[in-house]
Amino acid sequence: WAPAFAGALVVGCADQSAIPPGQIVSNNPCIDAILAEVAAPGQIAAVSVWSHDPASASAPLDWARRLPALGTSAEEIIAARPRLVLTGNLASSGVNTALARAGVKTVAFGVPATLAETMDQVRAVAKAIGRKPAGEALVRKMQVSLLPSRLAEEPGADQPSAIIWQAGGFVAGKGTIQDEMLARAGYRNASNTYGLDQWGMLPLETLLRNPPDVIFTPASGPGDEGRALAVRHRALRALEGRTRVIAFPDRLLFCGGPTVIEAMGVMKSRSPAVLSLSKDRVSFHVQSNEKRPFDRLRATGLGARVER
Repeated sequence: WAPAFAGALVVGCADQSAIPPGQIVSNNPCIDAILAEVAAPGQIAAVSVWSHDPASASAPLDWARRLPALGTSAEEIIAARPRLVLTGNLASSGVNTALARAGVKTVAFGVPATLAETMDQVRAVAKAIGRKPAGEALVRKMQVSLLPSRLAEEPGADQPSAIIWQAGGFVAGKGTIQDEMLARAGYRNASNTYGLDQWGMLPLETLLRNPPDVIFTPASGPGDEGRALAVRHRALRALEGRTRVIAFPDRLLFCGGPTVIEAMGVMKSRSPAVLSLSKDRVSFHVQSNEKRPFDRLRATGLGARVER
């Protein structure tokens, strides 16, 4: 999924004494997000350390923090004495090999490249813990969230251009799950306008010279990241009246699974096909003969206000 997460490092170690032996554990935050939806109460004994951190968690924090945290080292996992480990593809680090030699049963999951693959992963996780009906129920919710918007279905409709712009400057390009979601929500991914591949860096200056109709980007962040975002949003004031800036936290990019439902909710709720702005904002609906719906929209507030 997102490059910012791919390079994350585990800090600190889990307290294995708090993990009941002989249970199911996970050390992958994307698997945790699925387990939060499909596992039975009390079925999971530990989750990834990332799932205890608001900056990297995809599973609900209140659910994850009720469980002990587990790191990715073979030593930590073996010391927890689990019955089953649900993990990422750690073959390159030798962790999964070490677990196999120690007799620890492991089910490893890769990174889904498409929406179809992320739904298959939900089914696989649910099957691994004996919860297939719950997995199918979650897949059905994902499928409903992914139903194309009116603009996506309308032949010849002029879809507004949009990008998903991470705090670190990365943009989701063609061939990503985010690209699929933008299309289903009724947007045209503008990443190729800037010559970007699947994931590419987009300088602020480049975007300001040729902005899309919509920018999905985090509204705030911690520390240096937050200060950089504040500078970004001040610069985006120059696009007032041309571009809408919509709050889209980076955590919605870290994983597939149930995160897709929330991400699609944000995209569709701000789609010009369904948007109805209230109070001091403009109400409008896209007609099939309108060429550029955002040309008529004056973004309000923080330059192009960050809509939440």
